Amino acid sequence: MSIRAQLVLIATTLVSLVFILRLVRYRQLRGKYAILWGMVGIAIGIFAIVPGVLVPVSRAIGIAYEPATFFFAAIAFLFLVVVHFSWELSRLEERSRSLAEEIALLRAELELRSERLPGD
Repeated sequence: MSIRAQLVLIATTLVSLVFILRLVRYRQLRGKYAILWGMVGIAIGIFAIVPGVLVPVSRAIGIAYEPATFFFAAIAFLFLVVVHFSWELSRLEERSRSLAEEIALLRAELELRSERLPGD
């Protein structure tokens, strides 16, 4: 990797980490996701600072082209993120449905009580 590419990658990583910290500071990103993306930023930063680290990893898993190892890891990571977000979305949909049913029951009970009160 050229020095220019390394510097661009390091700068991009630092900007990303600052952006993540800003989102956490203004409470736009929950801590658990900030830790996740912070770890990703640190890992990318390590690859930027020490690009030769991919060579032994690639050889160990049998990939001849080192950047392909990085892309494989990125795709695997993004797959896991999508599965996690799908799980979170399913959980939140179930919670929203449950809350909507609960509100409907409370409204029905409130209407029933207001009909029973004389003098309205």
